[in-house]
Amino acid sequence: MREGIRHDIRLSVLSAAVFALAAAAGLWLQAHGMTRLYARADSHGWWYLGVSYLMVLILQDAVFYATHRLFHHPALYAWFHSGHHRSRQPTPWTSFAFDPPEAAVQAVFLVAVVMLIPLHLVTLLAVLSTMTVWAIVNHLDLACLPRRFPHHLLGRWVIGPAHHSLHHRRPAVHFGLYFTFWDRVCRTEDDGYTVGLNTPVPTS
Repeated sequence: MREGIRHDIRLSVLSAAVFALAAAAGLWLQAHGMTRLYARADSHGWWYLGVSYLMVLILQDAVFYATHRLFHHPALYAWFHSGHHRSRQPTPWTSFAFDPPEAAVQAVFLVAVVMLIPLHLVTLLAVLSTMTVWAIVNHLDLACLPRRFPHHLLGRWVIGPAHHSLHHRRPAVHFGLYFTFWDRVCRTEDDGYTVGLNTPVPTS
């Protein structure tokens, strides 16, 4: 367990360096007018703040599903994703324990987003905060959360620790980031998880 955590910390530090380089690239692009970030909240209407936030989350979820599933291909797994799966029992340290190539792909996505989609600075911060908190929560020990959470209505459509922990035990299922949509559509959601959600939880 301790060795697994040390491994995750090492990879997390490398990932942080990759994301820092991406942030520096984003700042350089912003300074040269090559991003679509804006500072005045009314530039695209107040309604757009919420719409753009949801739009990026939906797009990120789709791209993450596609790349995550691709990285599980035997030809790519050792280079892109094996480091993240060294911990069979994930902890919060596993949240950003990415192999550098995988971290680079995720970082490039974020840079591409600010270049292509008009985003308020606060909206970008909200997306990054959501990504960070979501990753940590989904790698928590299940005992840290209420027993009813996976059986709640949200648990059917929103990915939580119960959903993602199965991926660490069975890497052929559950590739999504925020939502269960793509796992349902592409038939990569574990049947046992669905049965569990539909089974009433004892009240005692």
